[in-house]
Amino acid sequence: MVTIKDIARESGYSVSTVSRVLNNRRDVSPDAKKKIEEIVAAHHFVPNNNARHMRQMVSRTIAVLVKGTSNLLFASIVEEIQSIVEGTRYTLSVSYLDEEANEVEQAQIVCRERNPMGILFLGGNLEYFQEGFGEVEVPCVLVSNQGRNLPFSNLSSVSTDDRAAAGCAVDYLIGQGHRRIGIIGGDLKLSYTSVQRFRGCMDSFRSHGVEFDEKRYFEKARFSYDSAYRAMKRLLGRCEELTAVFAMGDVMAIGAIRALRDLGLMVPEDISVMGFDGITLAEYYNPKLATIQQQYQKLASRSLELLLKSIDLNTSAVHEIVPFQLLEGESVRNITEQVKC
Repeated sequence: MVTIKDIARESGYSVSTVSRVLNNRRDVSPDAKKKIEEIVAAHHFVPNNNARHMRQMVSRTIAVLVKGTSNLLFASIVEEIQSIVEGTRYTLSVSYLDEEANEVEQAQIVCRERNPMGILFLGGNLEYFQEGFGEVEVPCVLVSNQGRNLPFSNLSSVSTDDRAAAGCAVDYLIGQGHRRIGIIGGDLKLSYTSVQRFRGCMDSFRSHGVEFDEKRYFEKARFSYDSAYRAMKRLLGRCEELTAVFAMGDVMAIGAIRALRDLGLMVPEDISVMGFDGITLAEYYNPKLATIQQQYQKLASRSLELLLKSIDLNTSAVHEIVPFQLLEGESVRNITEQVKC
């Protein structure tokens, strides 16, 4: 008995392309349509209507893979995506992964078990994509990470320029008179986002002629309150001379502030703290957090728009950068006059 996989193998096209021809979809090239239809006719192939119905039921699903369980920016993006999808014919399936997990391997599993029409990746390690994304055939969008340099026609990306934004954050700290600046960030071997933000920090230090000793002034942490709390204590334990800290996420910044307070220090009177993300809590925290605000609504809406266009119209990959904004807040103190004295 001939199956749709046999048709795909003989034609040289993917199962999804054969499926689109069988469903009279218009987003197939004339050559592909002609060849597949000839093979279907030669084998007298008749699709299993029950199986097709089941696939169509499943295929209304959009999978969302979220790296990390404490990232409040991702939580806001997921909430925004859910609100938009409610007005469409699609449904969402959201999975939360450990922030050090291989999201591409998980995507392969999701494709085998749930047959989604597309996948949104919130967070990602580009090395994992280079190694295994070729096995993922459905349209996908990287949300918050840039995928421009990845050679996949079914992978778009919508992101903030993490490098430029982190550079802006450190520029601001230096402009407020700070030179002894610590950094709390993710694992530079596993987190592409952390690498880009770290490079942005280095760009700023170099442009201002500020020396930075990575072994002394950088402290690794997960993107969580508790991990950043402990990282801040380790950092201050060896760097009592710090006047400011840049945390690569607002959740990290808030954990760091709690640690400083528990050590008897005031923010920003004794030490300044700068965050990144612009989550809602940052605006209402005391002190109001100085941070880089990402446009989570734009990241969510544009990512979903690109994914649906790719699903419905088979459009090519698109890579976009969403602008960021510096919010000065109350957690950074200007020490310029103090430095001059």
